This record gives sequence, structure tokens and C-alpha cells, in this order.
Amino acid sequence: MAGPDLTAVGAAYGRAAHVLFDEPPLVLDDAISIRLADEDTLRAAQLWAPEGGLLAARDEPRARWRGTFVARARLVEDVVKERLAAGVSQLVILGAGLDTFAERRSDLTPRLRIFEVDEPGTQRWKQERLRALGLPLPECLRFVPLNFESGESWVQAVTGAGFDRARPAVIVSTGVTQYITVDAFTTTLRQAAALAPGTTVVATFILPLGMVDPGDHELRAVTEERAAARGFPWISFYTPADMLALTVAAGLDDVRQVSTSDLNARYFAGRRDGLRSPSGEHLILATRTAGS
Repeated sequence: MAGPDLTAVGAAYGRAAHVLFDEPPLVLDDAISIRLADEDTLRAAQLWAPEGGLLAARDEPRARWRGTFVARARLVEDVVKERLAAGVSQLVILGAGLDTFAERRSDLTPRLRIFEVDEPGTQRWKQERLRALGLPLPECLRFVPLNFESGESWVQAVTGAGFDRARPAVIVSTGVTQYITVDAFTTTLRQAAALAPGTTVVATFILPLGMVDPGDHELRAVTEERAAARGFPWISFYTPADMLALTVAAGLDDVRQVSTSDLNARYFAGRRDGLRSPSGEHLILATRTAGS
């Protein structure tokens, strides 16, 4: 069985390490993620200590590293819950990797239809691991295999899996924009803007190094180097102003940016375990309103 995308394994471990190593209260309860990755996969992703067992993650740099994954995942859950209350019942996760929202949030999934879009190999691996662990596939979940480099439209792909273009959706793209060209991400935004009014995009983006706090430069370098070593170099970076202009030009008119400071104030204020989100990754929340 071919293994999954190792960057997806790293993101899953970042979420699960919060459950394993951080003090309560939990910002995100994702104990399923670490069960998905077997020992061989964790070793391949350099997340298995030489002496055996999971890589220790209690030190402050790793607490900051996993804070990125915890904060972005929690924000996505909050947005989905908010939009669900407004009547939006479709969720598309682009580059889903080993996302576990559908398996964890049984309180929300009965009212949702979820489409996980990713490379065929990673999706096959995830489904086989879920079956091996005896975890049932939620009825709301649809796996949509897509080779992102082929030029195939993700909108067409999810439509073929039952997505209703006449109804609004939440479109999630976290941990993706740094790996694709600006033109490719612009296309994603335009495709989302062409969907039903009320559709919301949640996406992360990486700041240029000059906008990153000096104290986070070493962590940034290590993270970027590790991604490149796994075959996924970072190629695209955005200033907040650039991302705002790009999003508005794509046709999404209700736009809000969420900075690292916003995330830390919202989710990590008052914590004593060093958990926080390092500078360098922001999010954009953008909706096509009914009047646009």
C-alpha cells in the first residue's frame, strides 16, 4: 500500500500532538489523526524518535509548530459551524490529506455533505487505514480523487460526486497555497466565487520572510526545508494586501483576514504550555454575498 503525502502526515501529527502533549483545555480534540498514521509512515515523515515512540513535542519550538495546525483547524470548524447555522450545508476540503473533521464532528455531520478532494493515492491510503482501524466512513463524506496538476476543475469533480452548485458551500484550502502558483490559486478563488451566493472560502497563505517575526525565522526555515525535502517546495508567498486584492478581484466581496495575532488572542490566550501560532501564516475568510 503506497503511503500518503508526507506533508499531510505532518499536519495530522501537529493536530494530534496537541491532544497528546498539551495541557487542558483542548483547543481542538483530534485524537483520530495520530491513529491514521502507522509507525512506518511516521518514520518516513521523521516523526518517530530514534529511541522508539512518537517524537517528543513538549519543547517550545514544537509547541509553536503544532499551534499552526491546531489554530487553522479550529478556525475552520468555527466557520463551518457558523455557516451551518446560516443554512450552508456543503463543505469542500481541497487538499484534504488526512483531515478528520468528518470522523470527529458527529454533532455537525448529520446536517452536512462533505467532499474531500485530494490526490488519488493519499485518498486510497486514508480509506484503507480507516477500514483497518474499524472506523466507519460517515454517510455524509464523499472522497473526490483529483490530480491537481492535471488542470481538471475541482468544481466539476465535486459536482460529479453530488455537489449542488445551486446551493452555497464552505470551501476550505488550508496548507495549500504555498505549494501552488498564484495563477492556480486565483483560479480556485474564481471558481468558488462563481458558486451560489453565500459561498465562503477559508484559505491559509504564507507571508514573505521579511514579514515574519525574527524569533520565528528558524522555525520557518526548518519547516520550509522539511517540506522541500519531501518533494513539496514552497513557491508562493503573499502579503496581506496582495491576498486581499487577489480575493476581491476574484469576485468574493465580503473579505476578512485573520492574522497570527488574531488566532493567538482567540484560541491561546492565557495558556501556560507555550502553545501558540507562530507568525508567518495568515488566513483569508471570503464570502460571495447575495448582492455580488
